[in-house]
Amino acid sequence: MSWFPFWPLLGLLAVAALLPLAATLLRPPATRGRREADLALYRAQMDELAREREAGRLDEAAHRAATLEVQRRLLAAPAEAGPRSGRGAWRLLWALVLAVPALALGLYWRSGVPDMPSAPFALRQEVASRDEEMLQLLRSRLAALDPASPQVQEGYRLLGNAERSRGALGPAAEAYSRALAARFDADLAGQLAQVLIEDDKLAEAQQVLASALPQAPRHVGLRFLTGLVEARAGRPANARNLWQALIADAPAEAPWRAMVERRMQELP
Repeated sequence: MSWFPFWPLLGLLAVAALLPLAATLLRPPATRGRREADLALYRAQMDELAREREAGRLDEAAHRAATLEVQRRLLAAPAEAGPRSGRGAWRLLWALVLAVPALALGLYWRSGVPDMPSAPFALRQEVASRDEEMLQLLRSRLAALDPASPQVQEGYRLLGNAERSRGALGPAAEAYSRALAARFDADLAGQLAQVLIEDDKLAEAQQVLASALPQAPRHVGLRFLTGLVEARAGRPANARNLWQALIADAPAEAPWRAMVERRMQELP
């Protein structure tokens, strides 16, 4: 590979990547509230997931799981905090437009290896094996701690996140269950229920939600997931009633309101 055309090409790619930001800076600034920003991000992520599914990079199960995760994050989004703007932010953005390409080229000139081949299968397998050893070490250390200690709950939460990120839904659910046994946490109960829903264990998810809701009756995520279990179990009327009650209690500016309404429209 010739190095001479590589660097100008890399510079052009960096400039092209930052052109949308530069175009935004040239337009008059427009303030955007937190709710509008959350909804815009939600729509963009949903569109991206749809494209990934159409391209064959996501199967139906993975698409459903990713969609549910995006919706969970939207449900957990904080309330409207009011837009903020200032000249300092725009100066910083302009500085980034100019500095990022120069910094990137400098760093790549110093340490970049454009001819490096992709990691071989044996190396990827070695990394996966090393990750499993680390998780096993975490499991053994957690087993030696007092089950009621705060460290145990946080440790099992991290273990559940790690297992879930690599698609091990069963071990993830077990880790979340152990974390929840240490001390009740509504968000953690929602994570456990969501993993069970992704794993098509609707009866178990329903049990988790039925136990958690009396302890956090106004938790948006738990109420939404309860309706989702009903919808997945073939009880759309129950799901509609639950989601209608959720929307009735929601403030008008709730960022997740439109998502729940769309879910209701998709019910048969």
